Amino acid sequence: MEGSDASVLDPPQERAEVVRVLLQQLDPDLPEPGYARAGDAGADLRARHDAELPPGGRATVATGVAIALPEGYAAFVHPRSGLAARHGVTTLNGPGTVDAGYRGEVLVTLVNTDRDRSFSVRRGDRVAQLVVQRVARAAFELVERLPSSERGRGGHGSTGGWGTAAPAVPHRAGSATVDADEAVLGTATGTGGARAAADRRTTETSGRAGAPGKEQS
Repeated sequence: MEGSDASVLDPPQERAEVVRVLLQQLDPDLPEPGYARAGDAGADLRARHDAELPPGGRATVATGVAIALPEGYAAFVHPRSGLAARHGVTTLNGPGTVDAGYRGEVLVTLVNTDRDRSFSVRRGDRVAQLVVQRVARAAFELVERLPSSERGRGGHGSTGGWGTAAPAVPHRAGSATVDADEAVLGTATGTGGARAAADRRTTETSGRAGAPGKEQS
């Protein structure tokens, strides 16, 4: 509104669905799975024992808990963003699926994607998070032909790959202009990527003009 400061709107306050999950604490000395903050989707899972992850190595870590979910629900073991960002440690089959009928201990298979440094897991470390979600059970129906759709059979890369077309942007280091493809390269690799692409184009043009032993058409 004109003449007044824009206020920050709070998110809608709707009551979150609460699902009753039976928990068996197999290691009573470990904290129970819990949510760090209000609104968090994942409950923390902790390591029951130490484990060493060499560069590129993996290890299956017990969490000391078993659960029983109601029918129509499943729990999914997700990696922790902090472990992934700081140490390159993630879950190998993430997200892992805990079915409603499973009664065994929840296990987490961790993998160290760092090529140079090992990572040590210590008992009690938060190694993953458990997200409980409602799931549907499919009733598969055999047909001879599937209905048409806008996408059709387009698979990997059918929407254009990883890059997004962008308008040409000026090259700040000089008078050259970076085209759309090079702008995408700069987005992926930083402004130096676009600059390198522009320099490469200039070098290639100069090389073609002065290449010995080649007739210019």
